[in-house]
Amino acid sequence: MNDWPEDGGYGRGNANSQPEGPRRMSHVQRPQAPQQPRYDQGQGRGQGQGQGYNPNYTQARNEGYDSGYSSGQVYGGAPQGGQGGGNGAPPPYTPQGPGRPAPDWRKRAKVGSIVLVVGVLAWGIGTYAWAGSQMRNEVDLSKVIERPEEGDCTTYLIVGSDSREGMSAEEKKKLHTGSAEGKRTDSMMILAACSSGNTMVSLPRDSWVTIPNFVGSESGKSYPARGGSKLNAAYAMDGPELLVRTVEFNTGLHIDHYAEIGFAGFANIVDALGGVELNIDKGFKDKKSGADFQAGKQTLNGEQALAFVRTRYAFADSDLQRTKNQQKFLSALANQAATPGTILNPFALYPTLGAGLDTLIVDKDMSLYDLGKMFFAMKGINSGDGTSMNMPLAGSAPQNSLKWDMPKVKQLVEQIKNDEKVTVTSNR
Repeated sequence: MNDWPEDGGYGRGNANSQPEGPRRMSHVQRPQAPQQPRYDQGQGRGQGQGQGYNPNYTQARNEGYDSGYSSGQVYGGAPQGGQGGGNGAPPPYTPQGPGRPAPDWRKRAKVGSIVLVVGVLAWGIGTYAWAGSQMRNEVDLSKVIERPEEGDCTTYLIVGSDSREGMSAEEKKKLHTGSAEGKRTDSMMILAACSSGNTMVSLPRDSWVTIPNFVGSESGKSYPARGGSKLNAAYAMDGPELLVRTVEFNTGLHIDHYAEIGFAGFANIVDALGGVELNIDKGFKDKKSGADFQAGKQTLNGEQALAFVRTRYAFADSDLQRTKNQQKFLSALANQAATPGTILNPFALYPTLGAGLDTLIVDKDMSLYDLGKMFFAMKGINSGDGTSMNMPLAGSAPQNSLKWDMPKVKQLVEQIKNDEKVTVTSNR
């Protein structure tokens, strides 16, 4: 649409000698800008009742109202006329957002506690699963025949074997183990974990016993009983299953769990713990085991610990004194291993478990929880909450063996089976 007027021809070019006059347009009504409120000396007096007071401005200022009218001020620049607007007007109102709320420390502490608990549980479950996978559940006690009834206490048959499995020639020389093939029992003891008190009974490997009839754990063949044999012969004939069968037959005590560890595993556990502190009553030396100890309190490393529990030729009581030393050291080992400083410290727990679990042979029903109970039971004996003793003996038997005092053995077994305080003592 053309808004130019048609009259006069202005703006279209013509031949007149006079210059064009100004162009004319039809009147256009311009919109009126909103009237800026007046602020004068009446502003800010009391409730604003002075001259020139504008209540709309006050309300807009309080509510952060924006009329859309621009005063021409450039944002971010300093307003003309000092701090106020032009002609003494106050600066435009800028509404302030809400301040940052104060931190809720109770909530943060609660969330932090939950995260910590979840982390500890995850670590514990992961450790339990990993450690359980490292255990060698190889002994099948279901193959043991004609077993006695279970008693009220949990019983463990703990065996130290002379196995050199996994050891290098250098390690065998260092630990004075020799290079014999196969493996034999180097120590045997019954641990009874009872509510009336824990009891550890060492079984001399030269004990004169009857090896009962049994079914071969590998062959499945039946074998007749064999009287007048040494206890360690049972292990040599058919391994852990026959050893459990022989112990149960000669004592009448049901064995719930079996645990066996070889030379290398024993020494590695001690080293993983940083050594075991032990008070040796009387110093002794033995070339065969490599023992060389002074009397007094000292910390034994893996090599020294193995020499301590294997030595027997340095003592007048030979194997009987050795079994006492074995009990003493195992209790001290458990006392140091079953502590919060080891269990709750992953830098101590993982090396300890890793050093021993892969060389520890247990029965198929034994869990990590059962293994923990065994260690805590041994720890209780070390702290004085229990009894440690040799099997009661009645004298010597053929082939330099030892005969059990069967009336005392029967009384001892009955007290363990019935979870009674053990009052039986050993004479050696």
